[in-house]
Amino acid sequence: MHVAGRIEDYALIGDMQTAALVCRDGTVDWLCLPRFDSHAVFAGLLGTEEHGFWRLGPAHAPGAQPPAAARRTYRGDSLVLESEWDTSRGTVRVIDFMPPRDTDAPQLVRIVEGVSGRVPMRSALRMRFSYGRVVPWVHKVDGRTVAVAGPDSVWLDTTAETFGKDLTTYSDFTVAPGDRIAFTISWQPSHKEPPALPEPEAALTATESFWREWVEHCTYHGPYREAVVRSLITLKALTYAPTGGIVAAPTTSLPEDIGGSRNWDYRFTWLRDAAITLSSLLRTGYREEARAWREWLLRAVAGDPDNLQIMYGIAGERELGETELDWLPGYENSQPVRAGNGAAHQLQLDVYGEVTEALHLAHMTGLARNDYASLLQLKLIRYLEDHWDEPDEGIWEVRGPRRHFVHSKVMAWVAVDRTIKLIESGDADGPLEKWRDLRDDIHRDVCEKGYDKERNTFTQSYGSKELDASLLLIPQMGFLPPDDKRVIGTIEAIQRELSTSDGFILRYPTSGEDEGVDGLEGDEGAFLACSFWMADDLAMIGRVDEARKLFEKLLALRNDLGLLAEEWDPRLQRQVGNFPQAFSHVPLIDTALRLTASGAYGG
Repeated sequence: MHVAGRIEDYALIGDMQTAALVCRDGTVDWLCLPRFDSHAVFAGLLGTEEHGFWRLGPAHAPGAQPPAAARRTYRGDSLVLESEWDTSRGTVRVIDFMPPRDTDAPQLVRIVEGVSGRVPMRSALRMRFSYGRVVPWVHKVDGRTVAVAGPDSVWLDTTAETFGKDLTTYSDFTVAPGDRIAFTISWQPSHKEPPALPEPEAALTATESFWREWVEHCTYHGPYREAVVRSLITLKALTYAPTGGIVAAPTTSLPEDIGGSRNWDYRFTWLRDAAITLSSLLRTGYREEARAWREWLLRAVAGDPDNLQIMYGIAGERELGETELDWLPGYENSQPVRAGNGAAHQLQLDVYGEVTEALHLAHMTGLARNDYASLLQLKLIRYLEDHWDEPDEGIWEVRGPRRHFVHSKVMAWVAVDRTIKLIESGDADGPLEKWRDLRDDIHRDVCEKGYDKERNTFTQSYGSKELDASLLLIPQMGFLPPDDKRVIGTIEAIQRELSTSDGFILRYPTSGEDEGVDGLEGDEGAFLACSFWMADDLAMIGRVDEARKLFEKLLALRNDLGLLAEEWDPRLQRQVGNFPQAFSHVPLIDTALRLTASGAYGG
């Protein structure tokens, strides 16, 4: 009996339209078809085997936990996973991947390869549609196995013999050295003709070639190249190729607090996350992805900044209603399991700054001018003219009362500042003097109301005593120079008050049993993005050795495949939150670039 693994036990494979998570024991516990935000076909990650899985590995005793692979790795700089098991009968390898696609028929391909000896193998495929709630009708059509329920059908193709038992499709076979047996599942709308027969070996060659050629465009060749390239591949995998939208993570409801209720659906495009992802891609040579995201943004916002949302669906959808999937017990009993995200209509003024900063960087790095993008930027500032001084829910999407969050005001300043630079460059027209005054007004307001003179630190919100790790972005955004005593004081205060015992950074104080600033019960782990921000700031104020040591401690938290979730739980010493997380891999790239530029690396 397979039990869902630790979050870091999973590997990511994907085709830039959806993604699967593969556990160390060869079980696919999560896969949504045909898109990232579709209903899951395998939802065992958030429930049990009854909610769908696909295990492929050495045969084992009934009722026993399947054996974990002795080794696993990605094939070079690709998203092709190889897992190897050493058994008493010999060694076997399983190659898992999802071919990048232009059609509507996503495929998950699994190739079993004999390495030594003769190893008995078993494939156990239990498809459950609608997040494990719907048992499909499984039958044979022209020798192919198909599972059908409502609008969906999933087709299994293999040369191995299959049989059905206990509403599961099995295959038992033995592999010897040189044997290669492929299994492929393909999704197709149930009303259409069957998908074309797969060609697993050709698909493998094409998939490896795709990733190899894509990685060749990377312009970073510093000492942290392995970590940077793996993070870039992960970010590319989280990009929805048809539209250019970027999901924050391919999962929902992996908990920030195991056993608690801080469980959210991240399969959407946050403007903030996507904007900072765009920035990292631009800094490492990926202009085409930047162009595609800018086009996605212009379609999603549609010239209506008054109704700007903080997040959209991957094709620009606006309605992301949040529901609870009460038939799923949740990852390690973390409830509720959520689909959709009710934070979509929050007011988060910092988003205007992140979007404007991304557009500014695209402009500065030579991305072909888009007049509508410049027009959108001007419209965003006109909106901020009237709304920057309002309270909002802030970067962390608090579900408590709105506040005057300092980070939100800083990012409103960024939006105005970058737009002034656009006008000064001659690429847009606007009321320059009026907006210079606005920039000064916001700056003065933050320094007067968001700064605690007694403690020499900026605070989370006006009039509060709490700190917030988003304040670490003040020097990185150019709001104040790194050597300003208020910046240094803020960095040191966050180190004192928001550091965990192992030196990582919390987002803000949480409350344990009672509700705190975020309106939620329970605690959370160290937020990995904030810990990377701390490393950045330390480097900026000249404490480069300390910055490097923190960065390399953070690199050590990655799983064996180089992947990071959203947070690190210092009590349990494990990753928590949705996985893998763009908001963790982006600052990893940025910090590596900063440390490389400063020469702050060992060896």
